[in-house]
Amino acid sequence: MTDNYLLLGAKKRLIEELRQKGISDENVLQAFDKVERHLFVESFLWNKAYDNVALKLLNGQTISHPYTVAFQSQLLQIKKGEKVLEIGTGSGFQAAILSAMGANVYSVERQQMLYERTRKLLSKLDPSIVMYYGDGFLGFPRFAPYDKIIVTCGAPNVPMSLMDQLKVGGIMVIPVGDESQTMKRLTKVDADNFEEEVFGDFLFVPMLKDRVKRQ
Repeated sequence: MTDNYLLLGAKKRLIEELRQKGISDENVLQAFDKVERHLFVESFLWNKAYDNVALKLLNGQTISHPYTVAFQSQLLQIKKGEKVLEIGTGSGFQAAILSAMGANVYSVERQQMLYERTRKLLSKLDPSIVMYYGDGFLGFPRFAPYDKIIVTCGAPNVPMSLMDQLKVGGIMVIPVGDESQTMKRLTKVDADNFEEEVFGDFLFVPMLKDRVKRQ
């Protein structure tokens, strides 16, 4: 019980820190209040789960800084019932935040061990999230088009296959670059054109193209 109170207090402090850092979308902040971040990391890391830091996962992957998750989520401008594609499921925390914001989430992960672990976790915590094991560069065309697309790994460029799966008027949030990335928000104006906004530099694990065994 003491641990629960400590974790609750740490979560409240994190949400206040996010406010101070400029996260003003109440839908994002309420989602952070609903989703238990400590459940997405190993138990020995629970004491750090609500610190604004990235934490190590399987296969050299990470669970992103809470601020990064909040920042990308805010840029998406989620409305309830929207269909959202996530590239890079990772721990599943970002997908859970989007779902708590009211989105219908479809998420792609290419690391098989991580996919299997996260699929089991999300099946218990939020079975509404649809996961897919596959190449993020190819997206998830089966359920396209999407209202919003979020990429949670560093892309060398903007994959046109993902833009093709975005609805006209839809938004994609994607970090683009090699060593470090520039956060971009792309709004699809029509079938061939999009508007681009830039929101500073971030550091993500790379988005890798790879052949995976389809399920």
